[in-house]
Amino acid sequence: MDYQSLQLNRLAAIATVTLNRPDVRNAFNETTIAEITQVFRELDADATIRAVVLAANGPAFCAGADLNWMKKMAGYSHAENIADAGQLAEMLRTIYTCSKPVVAKVQGDCYAGGMGLVAACDIVVSADGANYCLSEVKLGLIPATISPYVIKAMGESAARRYFITAERFSAAEAHRIGFVHELVSAETLDEKVAEIVKSLVSNSPNAVRQAKRLVQEVASRELTGELIAATVEGIAHIRASEEGREGVRSFLEKRKPGWLL
Repeated sequence: MDYQSLQLNRLAAIATVTLNRPDVRNAFNETTIAEITQVFRELDADATIRAVVLAANGPAFCAGADLNWMKKMAGYSHAENIADAGQLAEMLRTIYTCSKPVVAKVQGDCYAGGMGLVAACDIVVSADGANYCLSEVKLGLIPATISPYVIKAMGESAARRYFITAERFSAAEAHRIGFVHELVSAETLDEKVAEIVKSLVSNSPNAVRQAKRLVQEVASRELTGELIAATVEGIAHIRASEEGREGVRSFLEKRKPGWLL
């Protein structure tokens, strides 16, 4: 389909979703939110896709909410604000729960809701010239809808600081606090993303899906007998799976596994 605010490119097993509103620094509105939600649902259901890259055109990755959209929101009732925020929350949840690994390629500044987009991804690669900012409190708002993802990504201590100061911080600082996984020059950004994606699509598709889910499920639970039992069940289940058996056989037989053939 044709998208108003996105570009979708498929190359073999890799899909690249590109924010394409460079004239407004890729700020999102209700159309962008709906389109991102739809495209990630479609890619999640597409068995031919093994990894997704979230990228952006222009000098900025995403400046957060579009100003015209914010003007409309200023006149919303409480019920309308609930419905609107619910759509944003669903977009983030759809990215976060996508069964395919999602790599954010951050080529430029990433502010406010844009940081929520990035935090919902699995791996973040940033150009060293990008800046980050959780600017909501400057406008009398709070980063509520994006907070579950941003706090998971940068940790409670860093979130406490940047939520309440609205300071702009560098890509180096984003990397130091763990929000960014890989920090590279703008010239090598594409190369590093391609390297990571190559690793992703070389692995067992089923194991990648299950490993992603494992992190999400285990990270939020206390270490109890129930959790240990669940992990035991998890490894037993994956060992007995078709890809699990094929992976072990191919390793012992010193050949490539079937998903690479």
